[in-house]
Amino acid sequence: MSRIEQFQYDNRIVRAFGIATFVFGLVGMLVGLILAFELIFPSVNLGIPYTTFGRLRPLHTNAVIFAFVGNGIFMGVYYSLQRLLKSRMFSDTLSWIHFWGWQIIIGAAAISLPGGLTTSGEYSELIWPIDILITLIWLVFGVNMFGTIIKRRESHLYVAIWFYIATWVTVAVLHIVRSFELPYSLFGSYPLFSGVQEALVQWWYGHNAVAFFLTTPYLGVMYYFLPKAANRPVYSYKLSIIHFWALIFIYIWAGPHHLLYSTLPDWVQSLGTVFSIMLIAPSWGGMLNGLLTLRGAWDRVRQDPVLKFMVVAITAYGMATFEGPMLSIKSVNAISHFTDWTIAHVHVGALGWNGFMTFAMLYWLWPRMYGTKLYSEKLANIHFWIGTLGIVFYAVPMYWAGWTQYFMWREFTPEGTLAWGNFLDTVIQIIPMYAIRAFGGTLFFVGTILGVYNLVKTAGQGVFISNEAAEAPAREKRAIPYNPKEYWHKWIESRPFQMLLWSTVLIAVGGIVQILPMVFLESQTPKIASVKPYTPLELTGRDIYIREGCVGCHSQMIRPFRAETERYGEYSKSGEYIYDRPFLWGSKRTGPDLQREGGKYPDSWHYNHMYDPRTMSPGSIMPPYPWLLEDELDLSQLPAKIKALRTLGTPYPDNYADRAIADAQTQAKKIADDLKSQGIKDEGIENTEIVALIAYLQRLGTDIKVQNAANK
Repeated sequence: MSRIEQFQYDNRIVRAFGIATFVFGLVGMLVGLILAFELIFPSVNLGIPYTTFGRLRPLHTNAVIFAFVGNGIFMGVYYSLQRLLKSRMFSDTLSWIHFWGWQIIIGAAAISLPGGLTTSGEYSELIWPIDILITLIWLVFGVNMFGTIIKRRESHLYVAIWFYIATWVTVAVLHIVRSFELPYSLFGSYPLFSGVQEALVQWWYGHNAVAFFLTTPYLGVMYYFLPKAANRPVYSYKLSIIHFWALIFIYIWAGPHHLLYSTLPDWVQSLGTVFSIMLIAPSWGGMLNGLLTLRGAWDRVRQDPVLKFMVVAITAYGMATFEGPMLSIKSVNAISHFTDWTIAHVHVGALGWNGFMTFAMLYWLWPRMYGTKLYSEKLANIHFWIGTLGIVFYAVPMYWAGWTQYFMWREFTPEGTLAWGNFLDTVIQIIPMYAIRAFGGTLFFVGTILGVYNLVKTAGQGVFISNEAAEAPAREKRAIPYNPKEYWHKWIESRPFQMLLWSTVLIAVGGIVQILPMVFLESQTPKIASVKPYTPLELTGRDIYIREGCVGCHSQMIRPFRAETERYGEYSKSGEYIYDRPFLWGSKRTGPDLQREGGKYPDSWHYNHMYDPRTMSPGSIMPPYPWLLEDELDLSQLPAKIKALRTLGTPYPDNYADRAIADAQTQAKKIADDLKSQGIKDEGIENTEIVALIAYLQRLGTDIKVQNAANK
């Protein structure tokens, strides 16, 4: 018989991640609430660079995903892993390096993103020095986790740990591949891939960041905390095995469903659709496994706020993972893509699944770590109902807005012309829905404040147990032989590195099959001879466009639909994007598509539009950009940019970096002269950022000879 060993669980690191979770939850939600009101009242943008919608949107998504949910993941993992393995974390020092390193990353993001330092990729906006820091801190987390697994006292690896292992390896692979980039300065870089290739890599990363950061670790904590809160074993252990292996294999293939009807080759789009639809089976298997764990405990659910939060969280997971595959069907995607339907879909998962599961964990953990009862179950129940109503008032108007956008964008008159030729008409129509969304977001935010107050009061009435005493039999070090009479999966359940290996193999297959042909087969990205690299001034203007977050509201991808070609012009071709680093196809149209923007309006229109959009488009909700007319045009980094792009394959002439600044100044002078001839008499305008942005906008879509739509 093994000897009994006494040890202590580390609750200090769990508490630290827990405090960070609700602090950054409040911050991330507050920024989201500000964004919601900016779409109703443009004056909320304040007319300064750091508070515009374009700069705050990536701050909101990163704060919610990596700060709120990220800290919630680590809180749940550090608490459950120690207890499942009957062992303290491998290293307290690594735990705290992980904690403070992660908070430094969040702080760096909070400074850099409003400052306009971004790569523009959805969920991967952070600049290259922060990417390196993320890699190092993720490695620290992995060493600490696997070190704990190695020194464990419990031989069997419970299903939650499988999800933690798959999360760690997949996020590592996704982050490293997505971060292939060539720096040209301390804060600037260009991605290795361009155009269609970069779009595929981005959404292979973007979709699976949702899958393996917002989903698999939360499934792990669900499998631990739900049975604990319900005081019942998980409904079906066999179902959890199928759920795990099917989910991690299928999920990794689904990314291309974000690029349906784009210039991505049809075979890749079809793969994304097929595997996305297949995802329903393992996703709903996990949801049902969670809900059926509560069989016979529904009386407790009606009384226990922790279980209430969990039930709604798992239900929201089921709704989102049903809707996602449905949105991957081309006919449905044609309706949803670029509309607010996608916003509703994302927030059902973020607010319902991630948000409510996080609140459930906090309400369950906090009293136990402080050796007391929850301060107020009544307050927790109020939080639950306010939060639930907040989700409803958020999601429903966004679904409504999405369908409204679809029907208005595609409506034709009996004469065959667009019924709503002015895109702005379709925006004005949905502003009341944005107002209802803001009300729902306010409810959710107020509920979160109540939750934080409840937890603070709970801590105040208890005494924190920093090192929780525990004991368990020492684990026998001998290998466990495989017994064919036992069920087939047991051979891997005590072998963490085999679990890591097979998880890596399964998640790698999809990426290899989809990405490698796009990278190495020229036939997948045909070139167009007339498409040339951007001039130095256009390149500078493009970087300003990226800095201001314009891609958050404007797409550059015209799909082959009659309504879109009538409104915007010729549908997009893959060869048009061959020199685009990064790609800027966008995922939401709050404003019109800009792929054929070049030549539609005189330079003065763009000048006035950026100074005050409502002078050119009455009723517009776009923020003004007056600083572009005042800030000095900085061309000092142009030689480094040109050299970096040449290294990546952009065919600029030899030694072109030496004359790039002169060429940019010549083009800037020409645009300034055009502006003066059109009535803009500002002195020194050729030395301001607006001329570079105008150069870029006037270039869009002009490389191929197409007939632009006259009206949008």
